[in-house]
Parts: sequence; structure tokens; C-alpha cells
Amino acid sequence: MTICIIGGGISGLSLAFFLSQADRTIEINVYESQDRIGGKIWTDRRDGFVCEAGVNGFLDNKPATLELSKQIGINPVRSNDNSRRRFIYLNGKLREIPDKPLTFLFSDFLSLSGRLNMVMEFMRPPRSKDDESMQDFALRRVGREFFEKLLDPLASGIYAGDPSKLSIRSCFTKVYDLERNYGGLIKGFIALAKEKKKAGKKVEAGPGGILHSFENGMYSMIESLRDVLGDRIKVSTKVVAIHRKSDRYIVYFEDGRQTESDVVVLTTPAYETSKILSDLDKELSSLVSRIPYPPLTVVALGYKNSDIKNVDLNGFGFLVPAMQKRRILGTLFDTSIFSKRAPEGYSLLRTMIGGARYPHLAMLDDDKIVNMTIEELSDILGIEADPHLVRIYRWEQAIPQYNVGHYKILEDIEMALSRHKGLYLSGNAFKGVAVNDCIANSLLLSQTIIKGYKDGI
Repeated sequence: MTICIIGGGISGLSLAFFLSQADRTIEINVYESQDRIGGKIWTDRRDGFVCEAGVNGFLDNKPATLELSKQIGINPVRSNDNSRRRFIYLNGKLREIPDKPLTFLFSDFLSLSGRLNMVMEFMRPPRSKDDESMQDFALRRVGREFFEKLLDPLASGIYAGDPSKLSIRSCFTKVYDLERNYGGLIKGFIALAKEKKKAGKKVEAGPGGILHSFENGMYSMIESLRDVLGDRIKVSTKVVAIHRKSDRYIVYFEDGRQTESDVVVLTTPAYETSKILSDLDKELSSLVSRIPYPPLTVVALGYKNSDIKNVDLNGFGFLVPAMQKRRILGTLFDTSIFSKRAPEGYSLLRTMIGGARYPHLAMLDDDKIVNMTIEELSDILGIEADPHLVRIYRWEQAIPQYNVGHYKILEDIEMALSRHKGLYLSGNAFKGVAVNDCIANSLLLSQTIIKGYKDGI
């Protein structure tokens, strides 16, 4: 069997690895259009700084990523304990988010009316809805203040998205299921707590897990996969179309070459996948094209510690709610999250700009975006010194948006794919944007492909 994997990001590379381990007789080729692999995972190591252009790490709450790391011979490093502290910028200062439900309830993070509104969620009846926006769900269940101060910045922090459009069902499935299965969020947490107590498991209000990366950054995983997969990976090789020929596929490249394959898996971003599929199946191409990607720019600034005064950088970083009307989405304190991210005596901050909230700001020219970032950090953190290091990482189409109705798009895509034996779509555009999701989905897909091959499907 020959398998063509289009796209050399973590989804394509991990899929190729899992397939190669499952059956060494399979001929596997990974085609990447760029001159480097890794997609949104890219670590810029410069002058002693370790800057993540995109993905910052992964949680240890799912086994697939940890197991893959072990198999390819790299050891994850755990984030520092002080990175458990998370901040929200509110009314001119950073407010630490209380990390325990009771502590949160009795803190003044929310007003008394906001806390009462949150507690009253227990009394609110469930509504039967196939899907709704994160904003509508939050306003209905926990109130406007909780939404504006916490859930709105969370949407920007994870998806760089617009909570009035993001789907609660697709983006926060566990939260959606609490109302659907138990009648409400608090009722669901109580029921799950009882179930997990019986099983001897810890109850987590959020996704749980501790953030991990690698000593030299997330790109270490990509480099190790590259070393294992070797010449199966073809960089600077852009696929432009695929056609069906009897029971095989013809894959066409931009330089005029073509190849044949029994199985084709597209792990490219949705907008590229749509173009590649346009000749094969216009309906499928159209469905995939409905998944949008806002622009996002990451500005990394390195400062001398002696130039940072009266600022508590012992934490993960801060997010900015839309109601605060700042020009940034938030900033990560990278040197507080992981050690060895900057030379001795320096700190590294990474600021996110743009997203669905302010797409125009992400595309400002270099001088304007750097000056804007420095001005914002000066106002929010009080940093007046010039940075020692400045790096800009632009993603014109950054994170796929799971907007309301995303689940229906996936259902229609599955129906359309049923017409094409041996054709699969994967990647973070469909069932999870995190590294953990991509790797777990690749493992499941590898098992599906191998089973189909052995069963003659």
C-alpha cells in the first residue's frame, strides 16, 4: 500500500510516524509545500532566546503526545510551578484568577451580583439547542460579568476568536455536555465529582493537566520526527490537485510532476485543502472552505531583568477582555513558564495581536506593530526600557475557527468523503486545535487506515 500525506505539520508528521510503526511495508510520503516542516510549530532560537512563533506547549492530560515523545526519544519538560498563576487585565491592573472554585466564589474578582448570578446557574433550566455561540451560552447560564471578565478573554487566548461566533459545542464540548447530560454546569460538576471520587480520580473544573514543552522548544518534536521519518518527507513540494483513477489517486504537483497513491490524507489548513480538492469534488471543497482563519501576529520582546521594575512576572501571563479596549489580546511570560527561554539576567515576553477581534492590527507594518506592543506593555506592565530582542512572527491565517454550526460542517464533510474510498482529511481544522488533539486524531486515523487496508475496505 502507498500512502500520500499532504502537509508536513504535526498532524501529517505524527500520522506518518504512527503508520510507519504499525506496518513497515507501507510506502509513505509526506509532501510539504514550504521549505521547512512543522506548520504552526516553529521555535526561533536566537542569541540565547528560545522564541515560540506559534504553539507554546501541550498539556499532559492526554497520553498520545507523551507516548509519541517517548517513542521518538525526546523528554518533555514540565512548566514551572509559578506558571499556574493566571492574570486578567481589568481596569488598569492585572488581577490574578483564583484557582479554586470556592476561593473564586468568595473573592472580589466578580462583583457580588456577578457571583450571585454565577451561583444561580444551578437553578436555571437547560435548553435544548443543537448549537449556539459561546457568548449566548455564557450569558444564558452564568451571566454577562462572568462572560466579559473570563470567558471572552479565554476565547481570544485559545482561538484568537470571536465568542459571539465561536461554537460552544465544538470549542468547549465538555461544557456543552454538562448542560446536555446533567441539566447545568454546577449540577454537572457535582455529578462528575461523585463519579470521579468513586473512581479515585481528581476533579478538574477546566481541561486539567500541566503544560509541557521541550528544553529547546516545541520544534524539538518536529526535528525528532524528521530524523525518524527521513527521506519520506519531501519539502518544497506543493500539491495542487488530486484526481481519481480507477481505485487509486493521482497527485499533481506545482512543478508539473505527478504520482499515484492508494491512500491520500490531506492535513493541510482548510483553505489549502479546499483548493486541492476543487477538481475532485467541488461540494467537498466548498464545505472545507467554510472554516475561517483570522490573522494573528506574535511579537516577542526580550528585556534585561534590571530594566523590568515593579512588575510581577511570576505567572503564566495575562489576557485582555474585549471590554478593556486594548490593542493586544494578551501576553505570555515565557521565562516564567519554562526555564532556559532567555539568557541569564533576561526575560522573554510574547504578545498576541489581531485575531478575530482586531484582524487589521495583525497586519500593521513591523515598526507600527512593535511600537504599539511596547506602548501597550508600558501602560499595562509599566516597562519603560527598550527591549534587547525584538522578533515578529506573522500568521496571515492563524487558528481555524470552530464557529456555530461547525459540527454540521463536519457531518456534511464525512458524508461527502464517503464517496471517495481511501481519501481522508485531518489536521486542526476539524476536531481540535491543540497539539494533543492533532496527535490523538492522527493515532486514531492511522488505526482506521491500517484496519481498512487489512480488511480490504
